[in-house]
Amino acid sequence: MTLAKRLAALAGLALLAACSTMTPQTGPSSGPVLVPAIVTPPPGEPGATAPAALDSPASLAGWAQEDHLAAFEAYAQGCQVARDPAAKRQCDRAMDLKRTSRPVLPGAAKLFFETGFRVVAQGNDQGSVGLLTSYFAPEYEARHARDDLFDMPVLARPLDLERTSAGVVQRRPDGSTGPYADRAAIEAAAAAGSPSAPVLAWMKAEDLFFLQIQGSGYLTFDDGSTARAAYAADNGRPFTGIARPMAEQGLLPQNGTSGEAIRAWLASHRGREARQITALNPRYIFFDLQADDGGHPAGAAGVPLTPRHAIAVDPASWNYGDLVWIDADGGNLRGAHASYRGLVVALDTGSAIRGPVRADYYMGRGASAGAEAGTVRHPLRMWRLVPLP
Repeated sequence: MTLAKRLAALAGLALLAACSTMTPQTGPSSGPVLVPAIVTPPPGEPGATAPAALDSPASLAGWAQEDHLAAFEAYAQGCQVARDPAAKRQCDRAMDLKRTSRPVLPGAAKLFFETGFRVVAQGNDQGSVGLLTSYFAPEYEARHARDDLFDMPVLARPLDLERTSAGVVQRRPDGSTGPYADRAAIEAAAAAGSPSAPVLAWMKAEDLFFLQIQGSGYLTFDDGSTARAAYAADNGRPFTGIARPMAEQGLLPQNGTSGEAIRAWLASHRGREARQITALNPRYIFFDLQADDGGHPAGAAGVPLTPRHAIAVDPASWNYGDLVWIDADGGNLRGAHASYRGLVVALDTGSAIRGPVRADYYMGRGASAGAEAGTVRHPLRMWRLVPLP
């Protein structure tokens, strides 16, 4: 019997069982299941050994508690960017299941994964423990005109910025080129009233800084209009986090460097002091204003991100559309959830996301998603769900 026929038979049995018992299916509304913390030794310490390879997704700890239907819907949306032949065949199976089962039942979604994939632990040179962080699509206030509070410009792509094989450069009027300005120089020019690019909107300085870290977001103006600020370009400088130096300088406690804590400090030290700290990250992002469709932003794969079921990864270790099981626990930032565990799809990347066991977890859109995202810094294990031929 072929794999497709086996799946159809199993799905039929699941449907009959569901109809005969009339027991409603329940589960979390979306996203990986929050589970009690399990203390995981950091890399290099005793006990930080690589997990063994598994055969079936059903062997994963927490598999029975996963919201397989929500994961299936996220996979069906994201898998269409896959290029590997086996991955494309599994994606076609998902599309067939959506066409023939209306609606797709949770049991059928679970069987889809169990009969179409095998599980392999993802490792790295330092062991199996990596790092999970999180990001979100922020929603911020903005203004069409500058005022005392909204005094930092959202800049469009500069006309003199060029991306070449040697990197991002500035094209001077005489035709020569050089490295593009860093954050400190760009912000100094903006503060002096001489921004280096067309101004699209005006924001609070701390909000603009976090919009640039996220790479895109949504703006609400005082006239009620909204827009999406989409990534347009960057100045080619490397990303440098400011949390650690702020803790080292005693500006924030070691375990109190969440996104909200950093934002609050910047807001209370607006002006020269805050710019000295934000300048520690030389990377600067330029934007394009687009219509707000009420949905979620697209990742680097060109697919809209599904909250709690999408991650950014290192494209040197993963392919867009890959199906991944994450298990992250032991976060130590104030207010952090115990752990994150579940199925996610690799759909995005970022300059700070490097290594085979490294992921940035898309939390969603808005303030509540941002508050939670800022507390995520958890030891991470990852399993690749490899499509069966």
